Amino acid sequence: MKAINHEEPDRVPAFESAFTNYTIMRHYGVDPTKGRGYYVTYDFFRRAQIDLVLSYVSVFPRKSMKGGYIDEYGRIMKTEYYKDGTMILAYHGGSFESFDDYESWEKPDPYSEVRLNQFLLGRDVQKKLKDEVFSIPATGSIFENNWEGFGIETFSRMLTNPKQIKQIFDDYGTFTLELVKLLAENDAKVILLWDDYGFKCGLFMPPRNYKKYVFPWLKRICDAAHKRDCKILLHSDGDLSEIFEDIINCGVDVVNPLEPTTANPEYDIFKLNNKFGDKITFSGNLNPVMLALGDISEIEEYAKRLIRELAPGGGYIFGSGHSIHPAVTLDRFEAMQNIRRKYSNYPINIPD
Repeated sequence: MKAINHEEPDRVPAFESAFTNYTIMRHYGVDPTKGRGYYVTYDFFRRAQIDLVLSYVSVFPRKSMKGGYIDEYGRIMKTEYYKDGTMILAYHGGSFESFDDYESWEKPDPYSEVRLNQFLLGRDVQKKLKDEVFSIPATGSIFENNWEGFGIETFSRMLTNPKQIKQIFDDYGTFTLELVKLLAENDAKVILLWDDYGFKCGLFMPPRNYKKYVFPWLKRICDAAHKRDCKILLHSDGDLSEIFEDIINCGVDVVNPLEPTTANPEYDIFKLNNKFGDKITFSGNLNPVMLALGDISEIEEYAKRLIRELAPGGGYIFGSGHSIHPAVTLDRFEAMQNIRRKYSNYPINIPD
């Protein structure tokens, strides 16, 4: 919380929005195939000294199907397995083929007991682990799960019908707003919104559509959270250059993961920090391709630079620029983490 408030804590906190690498987890003495619930994953993060962990309060299964399920947003999710047994739930398209399909689907209920219960369960596991990790609830939000319920082609065609598309955005905006209120009123201090706005070559929609349909809701959500002493962490992949200042103006407190692999050289965490570092907290950015294929020395130097340039004064949370996926090797992950362990204590003092 000190880091988010641009104050210096005892050390730079660490966070990964997704960790799907069983080889690394087993290295830390945790077998994710032997146990259910938050305890197994939280215990791994505790052992690896990754501070922020997630509880999941939406995107729940709604309808079973071969190899997976359709979730409450209408997204088709299927299970994929990797050589070391790592299991990933992957998006395989939308189930809505029209607005009528969407209208006939039972909308997610923000007041469903399971949502608050999942948050409280995560908080309970945190306490069992003596608060060595910090559990924060994560929910689908206004845009990403919205279009994924239709698929990008169907959704893009629907943008030509302003009345229908506004209703859809308003439905998800209302859901997210009410859920954020509920969580914040039950002592959630940080809430993560899953809401990818872009891909590596730019935004999914023209900026005017974000300003018309997304950001009015995002601002209401941030205002409601802040009124209840809660922060908003926005997880959004892609090149967000065209709307980055709009995100800040909505009141987002933390942005993650600042992907370093976009096609735009100006979408650079160090340049963004020079321009906006006093207005928002940055989280992530260590190149996931580098973590899979790069030289150890390259990883170490980049990790040092992140801490050296972004951490002084608070306002930075250490982590990868996307996730720790199955291609990330153990030695490269350890190189990244060892730099954090060695140099992240305040006051920051890393030779240039």
